[in-house]
Amino acid sequence: MLVRGSAGLLVLTIILQFLFEYELISFGFDNWRPILYAYILWAICLCAAQVIIRGEQGKRVLFVLPAVLFVLSMVVFPLLFGMSISVTDWNLASLDGRKFNGLDNFRQMWSDPFYWNALKNMIYYTAAILVEYAIAFGLALLLNSQIRAQKFFRVAFLMPLMLSPVAVSWMVGKSMLEVRFGPIARLARWLGWDNPSFFGSPEIARAMIMIMDAWTFIPFMMIMILAGLQAIPKSVIEAAAIDGAHFWKRFWTIVFPLLSPTTFFLLVVNVVYAFFETFGVIHTITTGGPQQATTILVYKVYSDGFVGQDLGSSAAQSVILLVVVGILTIIQFRYIERRVHY
Repeated sequence: MLVRGSAGLLVLTIILQFLFEYELISFGFDNWRPILYAYILWAICLCAAQVIIRGEQGKRVLFVLPAVLFVLSMVVFPLLFGMSISVTDWNLASLDGRKFNGLDNFRQMWSDPFYWNALKNMIYYTAAILVEYAIAFGLALLLNSQIRAQKFFRVAFLMPLMLSPVAVSWMVGKSMLEVRFGPIARLARWLGWDNPSFFGSPEIARAMIMIMDAWTFIPFMMIMILAGLQAIPKSVIEAAAIDGAHFWKRFWTIVFPLLSPTTFFLLVVNVVYAFFETFGVIHTITTGGPQQATTILVYKVYSDGFVGQDLGSSAAQSVILLVVVGILTIIQFRYIERRVHY
């Protein structure tokens, strides 16, 4: 009864605040603190009820329940709040405040060519993951073999993983690729490129962003694939070699199928990583240019929300981004996991 009463109070407070925020009623709260207090009261009642009703089993639940409630408050509630903003006209530069506008933000986004350009760029960056995976796989095979200075090369290839993507983009994009005094630009002029501009044309700028992303992506994928290779029993490969299977036969029939769980994990993680973590490199070097060639969805959300101060449009784009990432993840789980050999 105590839990139900506190839960009802929480729901009533949320509904009351939403109606007041959208000016559907004339009374409400000045801020969202009452909802926070109602949520804390409900959480305390829920935890206490577990011990009172379920005894020792309820005490064991208390080791997990606070973490669940924390995630609920820090993930689910902000998500719902962001979705509520996506259906409003809320520009911080306007004196009118926040107003409900339904699906106008989504209609405007549908007709925005810059949004579709950002989505197209995301397709390029996501497709580049396959190339980076192939390179990482080759490096992992090389480091897994008996070569000289094996430990040195392992440490050297892992160095980019230890650096921040922003630091890498600053060192490479702002220093080494600087048009006037950068060493790579000087080398390009020495080789005959009269006016080297690595971020002047859309195609070259997009390719350079992919290369700098690969600087961070490849070491991570390489170390995961290397761990998977070392987990494969050597007796299986040796038995196939004794049976007369050559290197490529052993690779396609034994090594690669046994690494399918690692491949599945890397594809899921790196697709999500490409959607979000590329932001740091783009923001540091190109700020989405030239001609919006390097703009991605996350950067457009940032530029519209924090630079343009249009929170409603930015929130709507964030909702669509969440849907796109969720759909891609579900597709990978349903269609790639079927081919994974556990």
